[in-house]
Amino acid sequence: MTFYPTDRLALFIDGANLYSAAKSLGFDIDYKKLLDEFRKRGVLIRAYYYTALVEDQEYSPIRPLVDWLDYNGFTMVTKPAREYTDREGRKRFRGDMDLEIAVDVMELSPRCDHVVLFSGDGDFRCLVEAVQRKGVRVTVVSTVKSQPPMASDDLRRQADSFVDLADLVDIIGRPARDRLPRFLQENGGIGEP
Repeated sequence: MTFYPTDRLALFIDGANLYSAAKSLGFDIDYKKLLDEFRKRGVLIRAYYYTALVEDQEYSPIRPLVDWLDYNGFTMVTKPAREYTDREGRKRFRGDMDLEIAVDVMELSPRCDHVVLFSGDGDFRCLVEAVQRKGVRVTVVSTVKSQPPMASDDLRRQADSFVDLADLVDIIGRPARDRLPRFLQENGGIGEP
């Protein structure tokens, strides 16, 4: 990643997309490390995290993460997830945050030198191009090392630089000992993480 110490940086994290990419690579993100890493690379002016939340549930598994991020330096952008029924009759939830991300990137881009977009969604290619026309460099963080690849080829080509999430495991991943109990739970205590 090419960063300059005086770069005014802004992070835009598509929460669902980053979660899926990290899960497909078999690790969890340590968001404190992520924030610390980018604070070292420039002047971090804002770190946004976008996610949809399921309303009217007694417990939401993402709520503790959202609360922690909100108290620890991230600007949270949330909206209620919409409920729908799939073809098999199962209840599902959908909460696309693309529009919110695009609006915030465009609004903040005049005050940034470098935007870091944590998403592989190809719908962001036009957004990246528009921000680049304003003179802002754009780094996209996602992965092509998963099956299937999580990063759109068009988005990767448009970005000034692409960082594969797999290459950041040692920098922003939780230590293996933090991942071991969950791995053992999910695999019945058999095998190696």
